[in-house]
Amino acid sequence: MESDKSIRRRGVYLLPNLLTSAALFAGFYSIISGINGKYEAAAIAIIVAGLLDGLDGRVARLTNTQSNFGEQYDSLADLISFGLAPALLAFNWSLASLSDISVLAGKLGWLASFLFAACAALRLARFNTQVGIADKRYFQGLASPAAAGTLVFTIWFFIDNGITGEAVRWLIFLETIVLGILMFSQVRYFSFKAGPDGDKVPTTWVLLAVLIIVLLALDPPVMGMIFGSAYVLSGLIITVAGRRNRKIEREQRPGKLNKKEPVIGGGDQRGEHHVANAREPGRDQIND
Repeated sequence: MESDKSIRRRGVYLLPNLLTSAALFAGFYSIISGINGKYEAAAIAIIVAGLLDGLDGRVARLTNTQSNFGEQYDSLADLISFGLAPALLAFNWSLASLSDISVLAGKLGWLASFLFAACAALRLARFNTQVGIADKRYFQGLASPAAAGTLVFTIWFFIDNGITGEAVRWLIFLETIVLGILMFSQVRYFSFKAGPDGDKVPTTWVLLAVLIIVLLALDPPVMGMIFGSAYVLSGLIITVAGRRNRKIEREQRPGKLNKKEPVIGGGDQRGEHHVANAREPGRDQIND
């Protein structure tokens, strides 16, 4: 019986790592497909990697098989699938054509791709150091799967509509840089791992997830690009609104104190009056 339990336990621990390996394989396949000019297959492979990446962590939590090895392996796989693979896809499909303009433009193209990959690595490193400390409700910086998905869905949309990478190279150049910077920024994004008031998510989020899946099934490139862009903008809105609310709170705190100052001052004046009155008899006694 004990041997059966140990074998079963080993098999359970293997499951989330197999999903991580599958996500890593999808990211590597995307790199190979992009090099061979199969850009649509490369984009779809990164989307598949994102789905597998979302499963491995949940499977590990459901089966209670989390481990430090799994966390580190998942981060390394994410760096390949959501850092290097989308950066190379953007370069091979579009940014490489910047070299046709000038040598400087060509350098800017591969530097933008490198910035995306480097920011993904920095974001994953920061995330690993904040495990168990950061608020589960929010991500600090755009998550690398979300950044990769937004970039890849945009590329897939243009490919699906017959638009060449050369025609939108400057747009892809700007998007690659912006998404890379957002990954290592202080912008806050909903993580959808916990609800607003605790670990449990509201039941309405389940309905929302079903609607998103249905809409994605209608037209994956279009709806994926829309959802990705909306999520990127949501973080900016959340951050700006949060800073504004904190600024208003700081402004209101001195205001509350100022409102109390007349009361405190009145109290002091009354206190001084009472003290003065209390001293009057003393003075009379001294005079006597």
